[in-house]
Amino acid sequence: MLESGMDKANAAVAAILVGIDFGSSTHADSLQELQQLAISAGLQVAAVLEGKRSRPDPTTYIGSGKVDEIARLISLNNATLVIFNHDLSPAQQRNLSLRLNCNVIDRTSLILDIFAQRAKSHEGKLQVELAQLEHLVTRLVRGWTHLERQKGGIGLRGPGETQLETDRRLIRKRVKLLKEKLATLQRQRTVQRRSRQRTNVLSVSIVGYTNAGKSTLFNKLTRAQTYAADQLFATLDTTTRKLFLAEGGSVVISDTVGFIRELPHTLVAAFRATLEETVQADILLHVIDASSPNRDEQIEEVNKILKEIGADTIPQILILNKIDLTDLAEASKGCTRDEYDRISRIRLSAKTGEGIALVRQALTEAVVENSKKLYEEPTDIPKITGDCATVQELF
Repeated sequence: MLESGMDKANAAVAAILVGIDFGSSTHADSLQELQQLAISAGLQVAAVLEGKRSRPDPTTYIGSGKVDEIARLISLNNATLVIFNHDLSPAQQRNLSLRLNCNVIDRTSLILDIFAQRAKSHEGKLQVELAQLEHLVTRLVRGWTHLERQKGGIGLRGPGETQLETDRRLIRKRVKLLKEKLATLQRQRTVQRRSRQRTNVLSVSIVGYTNAGKSTLFNKLTRAQTYAADQLFATLDTTTRKLFLAEGGSVVISDTVGFIRELPHTLVAAFRATLEETVQADILLHVIDASSPNRDEQIEEVNKILKEIGADTIPQILILNKIDLTDLAEASKGCTRDEYDRISRIRLSAKTGEGIALVRQALTEAVVENSKKLYEEPTDIPKITGDCATVQELF
C-alpha cells in the first residue's frame, strides 16, 4: 500500500515513514502513532509506505523491492529523511542510508530526538543525553570510512587506537560522567522525599499514556502553569506541587513523563531517577484517554512499564479523561467504588473541569485512611455517594 501527496511547499523537513506488517494486530495503531511522533518532532510527513513480510530482511529490513519504492518516493517528494517504525540494526541502517543516499532513522531514534527537543530542566537534559549516547554506542560499527581500522605495517601503523575505539572510549567516558551527575541529583531527590515522608505527607504521582491529559489534570488540580498541549511527550520534566485539600490537609502531587508503546529501554533506564517519584508514590492517578479506541491497549502498556520500574503494586485510581470528547450516556459519568468502598475509577474532563471535585474527594479519603493507619484514630468525612456507583465497569 502506498500513500503519498503532502503539500511540499510548506515542508521544512519532508520525511517518508515506513511501516511493515509482520502480522501484528497493533500494526495500524503503531503506524498512526509514528505519524503523530513525526508531527510532534516538527517534521512534514510526505508519504507513508506500508508492506507485509513474514520476517525482516537481514540486509535492508524491507527487501530490495521496497527500497526501490522508497527511493522513488524520496525523489517525488524531495524528502531528506526516512523513518522506520521498527528498530533497525546498525548494519541495516547503514545499508539503507547508502542505498537511498538519505538519512535513515528508526522509531527509537525519533523518540530520542523528541525528548532532546522537549527537555528543559538540567536533569532532563542529562537524562536525554545519556539515553542518546547509550543508543549511539550501538550504532558505532565498522563501515563508515572515518571509522575503518588503520592499516598495519611499517610506516603505516597508527597511534595505537582506531577511530572506532576512540569514539567508543569518549562515549564511555561521557556516559560515566552523566551517570555520576544523575546519581548526585538522585541523592538530592531522595533527601527531599524523605523530608516529605517524615512530615507524613501523602505522595501522589500522575501517570499514563502520552497525550492522555496528565498535565492538563495536574494544572487543573494545582493551578500550576506547566506546559500542556495536544501532542506526544509534551511533558518530560517531572513537576511537583503541594495540593491543599480542605478536609484532608495536603498531598504532594507529581506530573511525570508519559509512556508509549515500545518505549526505548535506554530512555526508561535514563529516566529511572525521575521515575522514582512514581516508584515511591503512595497513590498513582492513572490517566486514560477515554475517547481513544485503543484505551485498553494503552492501559496495558502503561501497566507493563510500571511493572518494569517496580511500581506495579502501588494503588491506582483510574482517571477516565476526555469525557467531553465521548458520546457516552450521562449515567456513566461520576465514579466507581471498589469492594473496600474506595474510589477506584473517576470519569472526568480535565479540560472543562467536570469531575475534578471527585479527584479531590478520592485524595481526601486516601489522606484520612492513611492517618487512621498511623494514629489509629477514627476520622469520618462526608463521602460523595450520589455520583458514585459500587463496583461496576464504566466502559
